[in-house]
Parts: sequence; C-alpha cells; structure tokens
Amino acid sequence: MALWLIRAGKYGEHEPRFVADSACYLTWERTEVHDLQQAKDYEGIKALLAELYPDEKPKTRINWASQIAPFVFDIQPGDWVAVPQKHKPAIAFGEVIKGYAFDPKAPETYRHSIRVKWLNTEVPRTAFDQDLLYSFGAFMTVCRLTRNDAEARVRAMAGAGWSPSAGGASVSGTVQKPKPGANDLPPVIEEHFDLELSARDQITKRVLARFKGHGMAELVGAILRAQGFNTHISPPGPDGGVDILAAPGTFGFGEPRICVQVKSQQSPIERAVLDALGGVMKKVNATHGLLVCWGGFKSSIDRDETQQFFNVRLWDADDLIDEMLKVYDNLDADIRAQIPLKRVWTLAAADE
Repeated sequence: MALWLIRAGKYGEHEPRFVADSACYLTWERTEVHDLQQAKDYEGIKALLAELYPDEKPKTRINWASQIAPFVFDIQPGDWVAVPQKHKPAIAFGEVIKGYAFDPKAPETYRHSIRVKWLNTEVPRTAFDQDLLYSFGAFMTVCRLTRNDAEARVRAMAGAGWSPSAGGASVSGTVQKPKPGANDLPPVIEEHFDLELSARDQITKRVLARFKGHGMAELVGAILRAQGFNTHISPPGPDGGVDILAAPGTFGFGEPRICVQVKSQQSPIERAVLDALGGVMKKVNATHGLLVCWGGFKSSIDRDETQQFFNVRLWDADDLIDEMLKVYDNLDADIRAQIPLKRVWTLAAADE
C-alpha cells in the first residue's frame, strides 16, 4: 500500500469536483492525449510526450512524465490519497477503490481519473507535525509520499479518529523506499516543497498554540483594532453569543456595527452556529456579523456564503492569518511579541 499526494489544481479550482465525484483527476487539458494506458509504462509516457510536444524542454517533459506515469500505472486500489485544499486549512484523505480510467466523453479536464472513497475531507493542517506538512507541501501535482513514515502515521491517525497524537513524528527518521516493480520511476525529491506554505504552517501553529480559547477572541479584537475599529471584547465565560463588538468612528459610533463570534475549535462548525449569530446581531442592533472558526465550516455553511455576502463574513484559520498579516505592523506590541515575524526574500520556483 502507498500514500499519494494529488493536487486539485493550482488554485484548488477542482476540489469541489474531486469531492462530489468521489474521484481524483489528472487535470490534463491537452486534447491530443487519449488513453494513457496505451503508453504501457513510464518510458512509454516519456516517448509519447516527446512525440506530442517536441518543442518543450526535455526537463519539462520528464517532470510531466514523472507525475503522469504514477497516476496511470502505480496507484492501486487500497492505496490512500492526500489532497491538500486551497480554500480551507485542511487536507482530504481517501482510499483508492479503482485505478486509472479514461473517459473520452468527459470534459477535457476530467478524462483521466481514479475512483476514491473519501475517508475525511476536512482534516485540519494543524493536526500534522511539521515534517508531514513539508511532504504535503511538495510542488509535484502527483507524487508518492515516502519520507518519515508518512503512510503509517496517517493511517494511525485515521484509526484513532484523526487524533493528532496518533500520528507522532517518525522514530527512525529514515526514508521508506517503494518496493521494486515493473513501473519504477526516478526518485521524487520531496525536499522541493512549497517554502511559502511551510512558513505559513509554522505561523498557523504558533497562533494556535498562543491564542487558544478566549485568547483567540483577543487576537481577532487586535486585528480589528489594527483595521481601524473600536472594539469591546467580552470577558471570559458566558457571553450570550457576543465575543466582540466592533465599529469605526469616534467612540465606535460609526458603521458598520459588527457583532463577532469566535470559535477556537479545530473542527468545522455546523449551520446552527451561523443561524444563532443572526439572532444575536438583531439583539445588539449590529448591521453585520463576523463568524470566526479556526477549524472552518461545514458544507452547509459554505453553500450559503454567497447569500450571506452583504451581511456576514466567515473567517477560518487561513482567513484569520491573512487578515493578521495584512495589519501585522499595526498590531498591539504584546501580540507581535507572541508571534514574532520578519519578511524575507526568496527566489520564486519556476513553473515546469
């Protein structure tokens, strides 16, 4: 068995289709490419790409082949897939139930697929140790994750209800090598990971560690103040659904008048929480609402985000970090002391 990383588009644009279809797609939009199994093996894929795209750099074609061939020939029923999500701070995991298939009648982007049974589509990124996050941040669109006992640790987490402690760091720290087979590929170097995403994960873990419980409301309040709002933060304890009240202008008498509810839990919240916020907004005469949940939102809330656009904003962990980074230099000194950040320049990786 193996654990595979498969990405759902550069911007996560294919994530809804992956989940809805119980499938992972090789989102290949080249109309010249048909049933890839006819290429027989990795060398056949390389030859096919050389024939179809002679003007592409050899290194580019090798890069393509090293991702296409495993998807077509190596991913087998019983293997697991990890799909990092772009629209929420989570990773989806599924079990492969059928290997590669080609559907000539499907839209170009979805002709090459494997079928999966989703095990959990909302495992928070904060549940994983940093070494696993490095692997999940690999630049490859398709690759096998073999370092640091990744497969065994993820399966252990699943067996323990996706508990973070069940997937602790690898004891040996050694690299697991795939078993030899007919379709062996050149080794994938997982060290080529997304540096920006890695830094983001470290910031996210620091925020979660330092601002649990009521501390997260304090952080959200500091962000709102840095954005120019006057705030009232309810003390710890029962708050009647009002964690923060915020408004601009002298003494906070301007508009919008925002009622904020903050949930620091790592699991997505249900629709009932959003409905309750609407009632509290009326009670305190708020014109707008902000619902912050570190663990994100169930699909029942996500589906209604468009209808709520002019009334309510939703922040998950990624949104909170985005807003914090925008105003970091204007945050309270004690907040910046707990999350010490500095800007660095790094060379952007060229797309291959």
